[in-house]
Amino acid sequence: MTLWKQNSDVEKANEMMKNTIAEVLDIRIEAIADDSLTASMPVDHRTHQPMGILHGGASVVLAETVGSMAAMMAAEPGKACVGLDINANHLRKVVSGRVTAVARPIHIGRTTHVWDIRIRDEQQRDICISRLTMAVIDMQV
Repeated sequence: MTLWKQNSDVEKANEMMKNTIAEVLDIRIEAIADDSLTASMPVDHRTHQPMGILHGGASVVLAETVGSMAAMMAAEPGKACVGLDINANHLRKVVSGRVTAVARPIHIGRTTHVWDIRIRDEQQRDICISRLTMAVIDMQV
């Protein structure tokens, strides 16, 4: 049984990211499973810090992007989700390639969601583990 209550189409999800930081960093929704959302991002000049490795802030942008998209899709129709808190533990450096983030729910409540986001490198090694808390609000018209 799927947890999604709103748009759960990869193409539509990617369309929603046009003209945002996700587009600038080439973050792409890759897959939508019944219980998770997967996105990826390149590790290149756009996402490097001065030492030539993946910037921790870029990892957080990826985590918040995939978690926020998942929260929106899991919210009841007529509701929107906005970030309350995010943390990230950076475990391993990455210098090139593409990293993949998978968001899974820890808690989906009426007024808050908590999401676990695991970012892995191309060798499937954890490089960042993040937790995102979202507020569920009435959609503004």
